Amino acid sequence: MQIIKYQPAMTILIPLILVLTLAAGGSGLLDRNGSGPFSFTTVHGETVQMSGQGVYFHDTLFTASLSWGTDLATLFVGLPVLLVSAWLYRRGSLRGGLLLTGTLAYFLYYGASLGLGIAYNRLFLVYIALFSACFYAFALILTSYDLAALSRQASDHLPRRGMAVFMFIVGIGLALIWLSDAVAALLGNLVPTVLGPYTTVVTYTLDVGIIAVACILAGVQLWRRAPFGIVLFATLSIMLILVGAMVVGQTLMQLSAGIHLTPGELIGKDVSFMIMAGIAIWLTAVLFRDLDKKSLQTILKGKDL
Repeated sequence: MQIIKYQPAMTILIPLILVLTLAAGGSGLLDRNGSGPFSFTTVHGETVQMSGQGVYFHDTLFTASLSWGTDLATLFVGLPVLLVSAWLYRRGSLRGGLLLTGTLAYFLYYGASLGLGIAYNRLFLVYIALFSACFYAFALILTSYDLAALSRQASDHLPRRGMAVFMFIVGIGLALIWLSDAVAALLGNLVPTVLGPYTTVVTYTLDVGIIAVACILAGVQLWRRAPFGIVLFATLSIMLILVGAMVVGQTLMQLSAGIHLTPGELIGKDVSFMIMAGIAIWLTAVLFRDLDKKSLQTILKGKDL
């Protein structure tokens, strides 16, 4: 029985995402034209350092260095994973489909961050197109699973409650990481430290309003042994692994740009994301092994999967 249905639209959407990512990420990473950092006074009366380079010319140096790191990880880690997972998905692999679902979630996050969080530049239409292609590709594959068949595919030995606890920890942890700054700013009648010249911090909205809530929902679904919990867990864990690579890229680019990071910032962000990504790799491997074992057992019994 086919657990994930192939969507023909992916034949167009995946290559489109590839081309748009190369255009957006390649330009962001390689274009360094400009005179370099300059001071700017924000509408809140604070002085910040602007990038003054390339497509991120009108972004702060802090945001631009994060974007360079994100582009680096997306081009050299995200795109290869996208191509491999799309190939496996095209061959009818359930694990390939789960891998592609999580990878598309990461690319949707990437496209949303560019389209909503980066200061307007000449690639704005590319950002919109990338966000749109990722959104519809993700929506198509997320709704392609036969949940009843997936429930039968997973064995009773799958550590659902351990996976659920991990999702709860990630969801609560993400909320605490970002809300600590936002709540402190509200209580002190200040603006968040990373706001700079922007009107809002898009990352807070995406991570707290969507990702953290999705993690908690995945945990609830897994705890109840609902099959959709498996899809959500795989999606979020794979996305978390790619975000771990992204955080490494961001830190490297921030340090190379001369951004000072305190030990507390390095531990709070980098180490915490590395630990979460490591656990995500382990639990995703456990899930994939479980699905593969069940497939092998069914094949040996002569049944058609």
